[in-house]
Amino acid sequence: MTIPRDQKLLCAADAVALVRDGQTVATGGFVGAGVPEALLNALEQRFLATAGPRDLTVIYAAGQGDGRDRGINHLAHEGLVRRVIGGHWGLAPRIGRLAVDGKIEAYNLPQGVICSLFRDIAAGRPGCITHIGLGTFVDPAMQGGRLNSRTPPGMVERVELGGRTWLWYKAIPIDVGLIRATSADPFGNLVMDEEGLFGEMLPIAQAAHNSGGIVIAQVLKLLDAPAPPQHVRVPGILVDHIICAEEHEHPQTFGEARFNPALVSPPPSSDMAGITLETLPMSPRRIVAARACDEIPDHAIANLGIGMPEGIANIAAERGLLARFTLTVESGPIGGIPAGGLSFGVSRYPQAIIDQPSQFDFYDGRGLDFAALGAAEIDGRGNVNVSKFGPRLAGVGGFVNISQTAKRLVFCGTFTAGGLEIAAERGRLTIVQEGRVGKVVDEVEQLSFSAERSRQIGQDVLYVTERAVFRLGPETLELVEVAPGVDLENDVLRRMPFTPVMRSVKPMPAHVFAPPRG
Repeated sequence: MTIPRDQKLLCAADAVALVRDGQTVATGGFVGAGVPEALLNALEQRFLATAGPRDLTVIYAAGQGDGRDRGINHLAHEGLVRRVIGGHWGLAPRIGRLAVDGKIEAYNLPQGVICSLFRDIAAGRPGCITHIGLGTFVDPAMQGGRLNSRTPPGMVERVELGGRTWLWYKAIPIDVGLIRATSADPFGNLVMDEEGLFGEMLPIAQAAHNSGGIVIAQVLKLLDAPAPPQHVRVPGILVDHIICAEEHEHPQTFGEARFNPALVSPPPSSDMAGITLETLPMSPRRIVAARACDEIPDHAIANLGIGMPEGIANIAAERGLLARFTLTVESGPIGGIPAGGLSFGVSRYPQAIIDQPSQFDFYDGRGLDFAALGAAEIDGRGNVNVSKFGPRLAGVGGFVNISQTAKRLVFCGTFTAGGLEIAAERGRLTIVQEGRVGKVVDEVEQLSFSAERSRQIGQDVLYVTERAVFRLGPETLELVEVAPGVDLENDVLRRMPFTPVMRSVKPMPAHVFAPPRG
């Protein structure tokens, strides 16, 4: 017999009181979209008041936080957590500090792998067996995704199947699933009609239920009538408890103070007419985005990473190109304009929204024609680091899934950082003030992108900076373009710890240094 919704209703404090010491808690969401903020806050308040629960294992796929105190940051207390398995850590600096300081066991695994792992746990499989992560720091031949010496090995293992090497990410039981939806109907079915993504809510619920655990859902509304069955994203048979959150703890994203209908509405027209974006001022970011935009093939299915690559959409809108390719986000939106900042993970005017694990299935099978991703460090072999820089822990998020599978890949970043100032006039670039930190290095601190693996699968890879463009060659980087006005020897080669291959170095296109239109 189905248990009615009203018998499942609890306040947030009573719901998190069901979490016991030593349990494994899975939480859904992407930055701020879909994050069960009321439940995470209530769990923190319980610990601060009672010193319990203790020694939790927390597992989550996408980064969940605002860089300060929301999202997973609520759980950043010694004693509350013993082990964290996360995809992206940069927006949860408080819990990242526990990892860097060796206060907890900590793993950084690819976001798409963790999404798949929830489904594998639900299905009773031994884990996720995939090619994603080979040759990177996630590979047990290197660090196995471990973030400190306290963290034991064995979460990831190399296996041989069919004459190929794969990575086996091992399944673990889920005791508590914390998920979120817009509303619950009288059967306890969850509807997500005002959420900008569906994320991994269903797999988390299935994994917790089939592990013998409990599922606690945060909603904003209670429906009086049963929801249309095709609108149900998580059936009530999987939901044990429901809490109704206040609006301030259930924002559509951490970047939206109020409900934004554009995040759940289709495009106004098939040619994307009428959609306007901010015009990027002349800056290194604009130059890099403009040059990277040149690389997107017509009719491409594309992904733009967070940070500098987001500007490519602005350039494409300025050039009237938005209808010539389809932008996707790893969290599930297809089409439209990916949102940035603390709204990253949703899109304005998407054509469709699918669940996050299905999006990663498509990516992992090499469905992406083009991807533009950030690059914090690039070394002479073409390896890239985006995940760890000294005491700062960012994590890889979906970077490994995307960078190891996109057919054409462009890394975007400035040549130096920390005070870089430029001027562009008449198609020429001037370095007004050099950055203090070189981003082209002898060896990356952490190997987030394996150039050797990329060569094996035959990717087309460019590295675009504001003053030079490199291509991934057979053994090292090849310098292929230099900005007009830049001194090759003083502004490029002298600031590199190695000499790139130089066969035919051309000027970067003058139009990328042109001032914004209008």
